[in-house]
Amino acid sequence: MQSIKTVLFDLDGTLVDTAPDMANALNVLLNEENKAELSYAHIRPVVSNGSAALVQLGFPDEGNVATIERLKKRYLKIYEEMLCIDSSLFPGMAELIEYIEQNNMHWGVVTNKPGWLTQPLMQQLNLHSRAACIISGDTTANRKPHPEPMYLACKLANTSPQHCLYVGDALRDIQAGKNAGMQTMVANYGYIDEAANTADWGANYSIETVPQILNFLQS
Repeated sequence: MQSIKTVLFDLDGTLVDTAPDMANALNVLLNEENKAELSYAHIRPVVSNGSAALVQLGFPDEGNVATIERLKKRYLKIYEEMLCIDSSLFPGMAELIEYIEQNNMHWGVVTNKPGWLTQPLMQQLNLHSRAACIISGDTTANRKPHPEPMYLACKLANTSPQHCLYVGDALRDIQAGKNAGMQTMVANYGYIDEAANTADWGANYSIETVPQILNFLQS
């Protein structure tokens, strides 16, 4: 795709399959609190929504704000300690990144995950030095779906929004890309609830597998 010079990815559920570690961390917390573990299939669709949503999933009847905050902090501590045990690039992603790098294009990450988790995860996957930009949820004053992190990603990648493709697995990803004037693509292989109709999100493109992104860039 001649007009695309930079491909930006959401992190969890788009670039990296982090759900196994995030789900395991939640079950460790549930065990600590003498609660029944949840199945991976039950946890996976919620992973893209972050720690607060996962704690809410694990403790749906907990109404005490202070308790929820304690559980969230404990969850993040557990997750930090098992950040990259079973997390890995989605199938086909290594080849896609290699193609991008070999064809004078750039790639980067724009995520709402906090930097103290994003940076070590990217480092442990040996991706940190290869990305043109890594924008975390606390890098800019505003997070997705606000366009501010998208604009910073463009600046660091030395490109303009109209030459960017943003790939994500959540509505806020598509909204952020559109708000910044980028082309957008829904990663249907990501952490999407069965009830969600991604066709309603207004993305330019929609794919089921990572190799389809490569096919798109080669077309």
